[in-house]
Amino acid sequence: MSILVIVRHGQSEWNLKNLFTGWSDVDLTPTGEHEAEYAGIVLRSYHFDIAYTSVLKRSIHTLSIILNQIGLTIPIVKNEALNERNYGDLQGLNKAEVGEKYGAQQLIAWRRSFTEVPPGGESLENTYQRVIPYYQQEIESKLTSGQNVLIVAHGNSLRALMMYLEKITPEDIAHVDLATGAP
Repeated sequence: MSILVIVRHGQSEWNLKNLFTGWSDVDLTPTGEHEAEYAGIVLRSYHFDIAYTSVLKRSIHTLSIILNQIGLTIPIVKNEALNERNYGDLQGLNKAEVGEKYGAQQLIAWRRSFTEVPPGGESLENTYQRVIPYYQQEIESKLTSGQNVLIVAHGNSLRALMMYLEKITPEDIAHVDLATGAP
C-alpha cells in the first residue's frame, strides 16, 4: 500500500512578520529551516519514490532540507498548481493591520472562508479548483501504482487537498490549520 505525506513549508520570513504571503516568493527563516530539518528527522523511516512541491522557494527549500535529512535523492516535480492561495492586493500587508482597517470578521472571512475572495486574489475554492485537478491528473496515479509520495506545499493548497481527500466540508475547513514544517 502506498503512502502520501503532506508537509507545509517551514516558517517563512513573512510568516514571522505576520504578513499575507500568497504568491510572493519569500524564503525560510532560520526557524523554518529547523522545522524542515525536524520534519526530515521524523520522516527518516519512510521511503518516498517521488516528491511534489510548488514553484515558490519556501516550499522548494523545505523539501530540499527534508530530503537531505532523509538522505534520499528522488525525482522532484515543481508545479504552480501547488502554490499558496493568491492573496492579491493583501500580499505583503500585515494581517493585524488589515483586521484593524477592514474589521476582524472580514479578515477571518478572507483567511478562512471557502468562498470569500480577497481583493485581486483567489478564494480557497479557487485554490481547490487548481490543486485538485492537478492532484487527480499527476499525483493520484503514482499512489494507485504503489508509489510513496511526499508533497511539500502551503497551508491553503494543502487544506484544499485535505478537503478532497478527507471529504471535509467548506464549513469545517475553516477550522483546519496546518503547522509549519510538520508532516
